[in-house]
Amino acid sequence: MTFIGRAGSNHLVPMDVGPDSGGDNSATRPLELLLVGLGGCTGIDVVSILNKMRVPLAGLEINIRADRSEEHPRVYTRIEVEYVFSGRDLDREKLQRAVELSQEKYCSVSAMLRKACPVGYSIRTVET
Repeated sequence: MTFIGRAGSNHLVPMDVGPDSGGDNSATRPLELLLVGLGGCTGIDVVSILNKMRVPLAGLEINIRADRSEEHPRVYTRIEVEYVFSGRDLDREKLQRAVELSQEKYCSVSAMLRKACPVGYSIRTVET
């Protein structure tokens, strides 16, 4: 049940399922990759925007949680993205603006997923 995907950029992505579905749990599940793609897409946007705003960011962690339907196909029914910014004296308004721009204008993955289910987000800061 292990598959290797090759994207247009020619990079390989392994995928598998757990033993309960006939796999050996050797790689990320295909549906999980959607959430990983969302995190990467919005993370790249937000860091790029904050760099342009000259916000000195020490780090960004993105936590994504999603609910799934009980019936097949077990699609995502709600997605929540938590942005955890670390740094010193971070300007909360700039962080909020960068996230809003990513979520509402630039992140193609978020825009695509929002057509299927609600995508919410929250911001948290950690002083370093």
